[in-house]
Amino acid sequence: MARLLTIMGSGETAPTMVKAHRSVLERLGPGPSSGILLDTPFGFQTNARELAEKAVVYFRDSVGATLEIAGLRSAADLAGAGGDALVGQLVAAPFVFAGPGSPTYALRHWRDTLVPTLLAEKLSHGGAVTFASAAALTLGLRTVPVYEIYKVGDTPHWEDGLDLLGPLGLSVAIIPHYDNAEGGTHDTRFCYLGEERLALLEHDLPEDTFVIGVDEHTALMLDLEAGNAEIMGRGAVTIRAHGRSARLEAGEPVPVLRLREMAEELAHRSPGGPRAPSSGLTEAEPFRTAPAADVAGGSPLLEAIRRREEEFRLAVADRRPEAMVSALLGLEEDLWQWRADTLQSDEADRGRAALRAMVVELGALAEHGVGDVAEVVGPYVELALALRDRARQDRRFAEADAVRDGLAGLGVEIRDEPEGTTWSLADQG
Repeated sequence: MARLLTIMGSGETAPTMVKAHRSVLERLGPGPSSGILLDTPFGFQTNARELAEKAVVYFRDSVGATLEIAGLRSAADLAGAGGDALVGQLVAAPFVFAGPGSPTYALRHWRDTLVPTLLAEKLSHGGAVTFASAAALTLGLRTVPVYEIYKVGDTPHWEDGLDLLGPLGLSVAIIPHYDNAEGGTHDTRFCYLGEERLALLEHDLPEDTFVIGVDEHTALMLDLEAGNAEIMGRGAVTIRAHGRSARLEAGEPVPVLRLREMAEELAHRSPGGPRAPSSGLTEAEPFRTAPAADVAGGSPLLEAIRRREEEFRLAVADRRPEAMVSALLGLEEDLWQWRADTLQSDEADRGRAALRAMVVELGALAEHGVGDVAEVVGPYVELALALRDRARQDRRFAEADAVRDGLAGLGVEIRDEPEGTTWSLADQG
């Protein structure tokens, strides 16, 4: 599976970003386009459910993708069986999307959970992560607390971010809404910071950390397999270091490495003077990410966990309960094998969460049954339809309608077509 990180400056549910979303899903390969919406960034809002449902409708109608709402409005939602099921959904989802809200609220409720680890796994093992607006702010080594500075008046400062780009060789602070002009008479560029406050913040960044600014209605797509960065939408991406900036316009992809090179060139160039030598990197040098183990905090245990999860998902898809149990017990044995005191806590938590997610899913399957519901009820539906056909032939239309209405009441959808009558279950859940 492709490994894609897409950063959107804004417009994540606007017509301008449809092409970018579709490009992400196309690169994930054939099959149903599905994913999960992380609703944490706006989880504190009273209309959070409405915002999530609007995003689901947008992806369904405009992008052609099915998004499931995570229901992760706070860290408390990860407690209990519901949280175990959510971890399983995040692991299985090929595509993860998050958008507007508060970056600091999201970080507060993601930190000390498995969410950052699972996002890193998507980028190291396969999958797509698309973060826009507030969610985009969380991706870098440092995060701008926008509401606290712009709305509350806090002294400009950084918060620690997820640093999902660090293992890619990019020590950055992501700033969406980079070309914002809502202020009119006052400067609201750079995600409402303005030049004066951004300049102050730059001084507090680590020496090798730079800013990536993404304009509104613009997407920066990092294809980690190809090692390319592509810009889509109506704006540009800005690389800024030590107060100096360079723009990348939409067009042909550039090596991801080039983003870091540009920052190094800007940092070593004196204003108006000649460019100083960079660190020796060249565009011809191949792009390299850190090893998968480094990206996702992995180990042989993490690989074993992912392998058991894949076995379990395949068993669920094939409706083989004995294989589901085998995968679950195999994971339990793996966790016991790597029980040494040196086991990293995040790996142990990851394994226990996977084990609990499997148990929760087995419980749901036990309640509803593993077999295909349509196969179980099929002979009875066919018998009822045969009686309906006989009634129609005898012009006993009231009886025929009663059979149809009765089946509909049981969740069986009937379709009379020129080729004959077909049926399906309205809801097999």
